[in-house]
Amino acid sequence: MIEKSIIIKKNAEFVMDRVGDLNFYSQWNPWQQSDPTAKGIISGNPKMRGHKYEWEGKKVGTGSLTLKSIDNKHIHFDLEFIKPFSSRANDNWLFEPWGDGSETKITWQNSGQFPYPVARLMGPVITKQLNKQFEEGLHNLKKMCEG
Repeated sequence: MIEKSIIIKKNAEFVMDRVGDLNFYSQWNPWQQSDPTAKGIISGNPKMRGHKYEWEGKKVGTGSLTLKSIDNKHIHFDLEFIKPFSSRANDNWLFEPWGDGSETKITWQNSGQFPYPVARLMGPVITKQLNKQFEEGLHNLKKMCEG
């Protein structure tokens, strides 16, 4: 499992609007930014169950991120990779009021399993890269939200 947090100087509703609307995803997510030629399709309504981002690219492979559930403090996504290898994960977000309520502590958590033999051969390397991408992604989200 990977878990990273950051404080953003905007209220929780504002930040949740940016995470729960996948039209903003490529603006802050470093993994998507790593393959500018990737094609993305967004479907469904932002911040609603079934809102989905599907991608296909040489570097990022093929996969999708689908909003599973949302409430006033959480957003839960299903993350599915199809190529270069099949894998599923849960992408979970927690939004907590911070300070006087004008700031938000955001916690981004991902849990899933890599398929054999990927887990054995590449697991530690992939986990290290994901930790770095989560930190970079949260910093990008902070910059985008705080403008």
